[in-house]
Amino acid sequence: MDNNFSKIQELLRQKADLQARYNLLPYHGSPEIKERGDNRYLYMRERIASRKTSTYAGIYSDELYSLLLRVNREEREIKKELRKVEKELLALGYSQSELPGDVRLNLEFARANMKMNIYEQAVLEGVATSFPQTEEIIENGIVSGMTAQDVQKVLNLKHAWEFILDPDVIASPTSYHILCHIARLVNEGFFADGGKIRGVPVRIGSSSYIPPLPIETVVIENIEEILRSEITDDLKGIKLCLYCMKTQVFTDGNKRAAVLFANHFLISHAAGMLVIPESEVPAFKRLLVKYYEGEDEKVIVEFLKTRCLRKAKI
Repeated sequence: MDNNFSKIQELLRQKADLQARYNLLPYHGSPEIKERGDNRYLYMRERIASRKTSTYAGIYSDELYSLLLRVNREEREIKKELRKVEKELLALGYSQSELPGDVRLNLEFARANMKMNIYEQAVLEGVATSFPQTEEIIENGIVSGMTAQDVQKVLNLKHAWEFILDPDVIASPTSYHILCHIARLVNEGFFADGGKIRGVPVRIGSSSYIPPLPIETVVIENIEEILRSEITDDLKGIKLCLYCMKTQVFTDGNKRAAVLFANHFLISHAAGMLVIPESEVPAFKRLLVKYYEGEDEKVIVEFLKTRCLRKAKI
């Protein structure tokens, strides 16, 4: 089993990605045309457990019918890929284990707050959005009054949050590979290699700090050192976040990836979740610049712990 660990982890990431794609489909099932009098209507017919159900899609039109056919084809392809991944996992000896009760509670807490978390992360990134606009993008994928780039950033955050909140991903150890996959998701549509370690110099706005080029083996070692350290889980999550931000592991999307990466660890260890509230963004950015430029990390660590760490109430 140990020799197959990296294969299993990659397959679990693939499974979570496929499941997120499946959940994003606007319809599920096969298109069905029903006639009532002189009118025709489109439904999506699917089997749930032992029952067949029909969901109304709209008045018949060639455009809607073509859309439903495309969605149905994509759904079948995703299911086929999921079956293949699950078969490979089974062949490697993997079986899904039940998450501990406190982790399940933390997971449900994060899911219940996902829309607000996405909104506040978008604000941290300078995305010009309101919570209703963010909610509209999350639910329908489109909204008026925002640039296509900002809409894409919100959608990418949605996909990344759905990835880390998948039970299989939560059950997987927090690692550099999880971080890279998160970065790929938040950079989707902006960079072809959004999850690849940075190979070009970058500068950070409002700061004189110039991060050196990251070395993959060093980044992996430093992440593992934080994970092995004898400190509380909430502090580990905060330190993971700050390390990834300061290192600037990727060409772009580092704050987004760092917060999500920290939350993968925190949620999987029932240690709450880390989100910088909209009201705290200016103060956090000031402290972050000071941290980049050499100020003792204790100041920003205390800030994040007292003002940005949220825990489910039992």
